[in-house]
Formats: sequence, structure tokens, C-alpha cells
Amino acid sequence: MGSGEEYNFCDGGDAGEMKAAIRFVLLALVLIVVAMLSALTAMRLAIHGQEVTVPPLVGMAPADAERTTAALGLQMTIERQYYSPQIAEGKIMSQLPLPGTKVRRGWQVRVAQSLGPTRVEIPDVTGQSEHAAELNIRRRGLDVASMAEVDDAGIPADQVLAQSPMANAVQVVAPKISLLVTAAPQAQTFVMPSFLGDLLGSASKTLQDAGFRLGNVSVAPPAPPAPDTASQAGGVPSTLPAAAQPAPAEPSPASVIVTQWPSPGMKVAAGTVVSFEVR
Repeated sequence: MGSGEEYNFCDGGDAGEMKAAIRFVLLALVLIVVAMLSALTAMRLAIHGQEVTVPPLVGMAPADAERTTAALGLQMTIERQYYSPQIAEGKIMSQLPLPGTKVRRGWQVRVAQSLGPTRVEIPDVTGQSEHAAELNIRRRGLDVASMAEVDDAGIPADQVLAQSPMANAVQVVAPKISLLVTAAPQAQTFVMPSFLGDLLGSASKTLQDAGFRLGNVSVAPPAPPAPDTASQAGGVPSTLPAAAQPAPAEPSPASVIVTQWPSPGMKVAAGTVVSFEVR
């Protein structure tokens, strides 16, 4: 009986230790959950603490708008200028992001500035050269927005075909004019044929008929004499010494072409000068 009482005593101690272990585990879990919630809260506060609301800037002067955005840790950039009958000249007429948008500090707010109502007359530059049209446009305080080229065989090159906005247009949005200009015709190219072995007279006529020009024609130096086998054998020399070789003759229509420039196969334009070396 005494041994049974000792067994019950030990069993009660084990149960107490188990309860204490469970309480410890639960406390640890509670502490972990509290730590995670605190970290999430701190992270959310840190993220949202860097966010600001974009203020309304339309109608403000650029200097005032820049001070307003700088006070919130934002940057402001004037990207474009437009005519506007509603917004006074020099004031901000549009912005991006829109007012009320949540952004991070350091965000760039892009704005457009009003030029006020349209006061300049849009000139008519059609038919003018590209350079003259550009001078006419800039003389009036306008800019050339873009310039496109188009091939038109019936109209001379470098001439303004169309413009946008058109002459004397009203309700112009931007102080810029786009131009459509005729492009210069592309030079026709040919593949240079080979004249090697041809007579100079016939090659010259072929060049002139094809629209090319004859350039320099020179006489190739005489080929070096072949080795004198007879003199090496003690006989009479069969050729004259180099100093006694006759001077090269002048080029003639019957001369044979041995070298040409440009070389055969090269791409050349009409009117290219072609030079020969003949014998």
C-alpha cells in the first residue's frame, strides 16, 4: 500500500511539469504573435509615413507650386506649354499625378504651363523651302514640332507641301507647327561594268552614253623584259637593255584598257568619273 502512495506522488509531479511546459509554450507563442504584429504595424507606419497627398496646382504660379510641392517632399517639372483661353498666361494648367493621389516622397509631379489665349498668327509656309519656312516660323515666336519627308517626282525637292496647324488657324493648342517637305530624289546607282581588254575608244563612248564621265587616262609602264636565255648561254642578246626600251606611246582610241577605277562590280552613281590605264 505504501508503494502505491509513492507512485501517485510521482504521477502528480509529472503532470505539474507538463502543465508548466504547456504554459511556457503558449506564452512563447503569444510573444511571437505580438512581435509579428508589432513588426507589421511598424512596417505599415514606415511605409505610410513616407506617403503624401499630391496637392492641387492648377491655377498657381510655377514658383508657388514649386514651394508647395517642395514642402511635401515632392519635385515639380514643367514639361510643356500650351495655349489656353481659360488659364491665365504663366499659370499651371494641368498636372500629373492628379490632386489627391497618394505618392511617395521624392515623387516627380509633371505640369503644363499656360501661354494664355492664342495671340500669334499661324503663317502660311506651304511652297517655301524648309529653311525659309523654319525662319518664318521662328520669327513669330513659334517652333517646328516635327518635319516629315515625302518623295514626289512632280514637285521640286526641299519644298513644304503641307503644315499643321494650317495658316490662320484658330484655337491652336501648342506653339508648334509640323511640316511635310518633299525629299531630295535618291541618286540612281549602277554596278560598274568591266572594261578590261576593251579599246579605249569604244569604252569612252559607252561611258558617255550611260551618263558617266571619262577621267584620267594614263599609259601603263612597259612590262619588264623576259630573262635573256641566249645571253646566259653566251649568245647574242635577244632584247635591248632596259635603258634602250622605247618610251610608252600616248593613249589612243586603239589603246587597250588594262586597269580601271572604279573597279568592276562597284556601285556607282550616274556622272561618276571613270579613269583608265591603257597599253
